[in-house]
Amino acid sequence: MTEDKEQIIKCQIVAASVMGTSHEKRSQPCQDAHRWKLLTGGILVAAVADGAGSATLAEVGAQIAVTASVEAISQNQQTWFEDDSSWHQLLTEALKTAREAVEAEAKVREVRARDLASTLILAIATPSLLAVAQIGDGAAVVGDSEGNVIAVTVPPCGEYINETIFLISDNALETAQLQVWRGKLTHLALFSDGLQMLALKMPEGTPHVPFFSPLFRFAAQIEDEIEAKQQLESFLRSPRVTERTDDDLTLLLASFSS
Repeated sequence: MTEDKEQIIKCQIVAASVMGTSHEKRSQPCQDAHRWKLLTGGILVAAVADGAGSATLAEVGAQIAVTASVEAISQNQQTWFEDDSSWHQLLTEALKTAREAVEAEAKVREVRARDLASTLILAIATPSLLAVAQIGDGAAVVGDSEGNVIAVTVPPCGEYINETIFLISDNALETAQLQVWRGKLTHLALFSDGLQMLALKMPEGTPHVPFFSPLFRFAAQIEDEIEAKQQLESFLRSPRVTERTDDDLTLLLASFSS
């Protein structure tokens, strides 16, 4: 996927998935996963998944979902669309590919597909566009050049824990959020539902700006990727976060400049 731009685009990314305190107490693995890939022209493809707590192989399903969806988009990197419907179609096909990959793994393991259930957020980001698909909770939030912080997707309103839609749910593709945002995108955050109560004003799902502003500044100032990831992991494990949530946590941050 390439965009016809003469300037050199710089994209800095840092992401982390950490085990929630409740999982530590129960000796469960981290069931969140993330994956990202930077394509030609500074185009970012990224995904975040949250494995269902009731699924015995949730961490496997989440990892397959993010890997398959990112690779599906990356294989179409010579395509660029002007209309929203074409972006929606591309994202939907990637969701289908991810779902099929999870179902195939379930057959190999001779288990039910719901044993690998997870949510999925898939994003394609450039300095002028964000195309995103979301199944289940979590959210995608952008920061623009004027300092605005905008939720492009939001957690489904009024959902209960046992009613969360997962990638393998029967109505997953029909109910997926498909959004295309256009503007001067300078920052992006994708996160799993463990951070919702800190990052969003619920139930409306509007971003809590004091949460994002320092994180966006942090992403823009990355000099060492390994150190940045360690710092992000430390933040996610800090009392400021763990006193508000005991769930697994995933946060992916990206900063664009030219």
